[in-house]
Amino acid sequence: MPLPSTFIARLVEIFAPERILTDPADCWVYGYDNSKRQVLPEAVVFPTSHEQALALVRLCNDHEIPLTARGRGTGTTGATVPLKHGVVASFERMNRVLEFSSDNRFIVVEPGITNQAVQDYVKHHGFFWPPDPTSAAFCSVGGNLAYNSAGPRAVKYGTPRENTLGLRAITGAGEELRLGVYTTKGVVGYDLTRLLIGSEGTLALITEATLKLTPLPQAKRTLRAVYREVNSAALAIARIMAQPAVPCALEFIDGNAIDMVRRYSTAGLPDQAGALLMIEVDGFAEAMAPQIESIRAAAENDGLVEFRAAETAEEVEALWQTRKALSPTLRKIAPKKINEDVVVPVTELPALIAGIDELSLRYELPIVNFGHAGNGNIHVNLLYDPGNPGESDRAHKCLDEMFSLVLRLRGTLSGEHGVGIEKRDYVNRELDAASLRLMNDIKRQFDPKGLLNWGKALPLEEKTI
Repeated sequence: MPLPSTFIARLVEIFAPERILTDPADCWVYGYDNSKRQVLPEAVVFPTSHEQALALVRLCNDHEIPLTARGRGTGTTGATVPLKHGVVASFERMNRVLEFSSDNRFIVVEPGITNQAVQDYVKHHGFFWPPDPTSAAFCSVGGNLAYNSAGPRAVKYGTPRENTLGLRAITGAGEELRLGVYTTKGVVGYDLTRLLIGSEGTLALITEATLKLTPLPQAKRTLRAVYREVNSAALAIARIMAQPAVPCALEFIDGNAIDMVRRYSTAGLPDQAGALLMIEVDGFAEAMAPQIESIRAAAENDGLVEFRAAETAEEVEALWQTRKALSPTLRKIAPKKINEDVVVPVTELPALIAGIDELSLRYELPIVNFGHAGNGNIHVNLLYDPGNPGESDRAHKCLDEMFSLVLRLRGTLSGEHGVGIEKRDYVNRELDAASLRLMNDIKRQFDPKGLLNWGKALPLEEKTI
């Protein structure tokens, strides 16, 4: 159904004409994300202030119009796809730094600012914000908070939940919230800040975030450990994480991934490379040597082919080029892929990889694994061609079994990509019925009419709007 004329008239009063899109040709661009799912919104608006976002939420409540918040659309789970059409609020123009306090180590930003813009701003003052997704140059801080997206540095420095002090937000009922603190301690009331982070825009729209900053390390070294096979690398990961020199990044790439990116990488990997660990350590310059030696000792096992430290900036760039080339390369070589970011306890990584290899053979599908091994967070990529008879069905049956494997290993179905639409119908395998009831009750408290990002994150209840 088209939006009511009274709604459109009021929308024009809130937003300047150039900040409203209603032509389907313009709106289509804001109806999809990196999941490639797409639904046409009936209107797209571009808030430039908290007050405009507040007026929008209240207007949508008055007319019961579904509302979906959006950052830069880099998510992979369909979490910004407007399933009920309605209005998409794109926060890309709310991209200012509102306050910076060097002495108190925080920065207050709007949700549309990119992760990279925050890093560039605070680096000049000797700080960084630890979350660093691979898409940092493009993704917004609001999207990082919506998914609790972290990236490689989470192994040492934590996720957005550990690096966000407070939020300003608007509930689905149109109530304004100021949550959290400006200090690194605070236990007054329930922790609604952490509740909103990772809620995928289903509870409230975030309009400001107070981010906790960390001083830049004096030095950083990049290491690589090459193994003959995946199991040796997986065993080394657990040993590395059990010694005192905690790496600031510990990335894993399996043999299938190495074979695919050889042509795009200048890292010069040995021919017998069946798995690769990329490791970074940081801290004081004089602490680099003992940290490297501690990690080298932990990485040593019968399957180790090579352990070396990058000596130049070019070598470091070549190693990270190998890791960053993976996702775009996968999209080139397979007509379709299912990209899942499951997490298991670090000690269960060998069992996870072995189980995935068995599924790959049984379902006759290539599966490529890489990810943030220090957290047990592995990106599992099932490659298939929907044009081949039965292959799509096999891929989804394989996915189903892979999720069962993860849960048997006491893991979780998503580490940082979120749930969105893609994993929504699997959530009740991980969460018990009582927990889901409480979560649905929380959703109703924040968003009584069920207008915010309908159909995401939690399995659908029988009664929906």
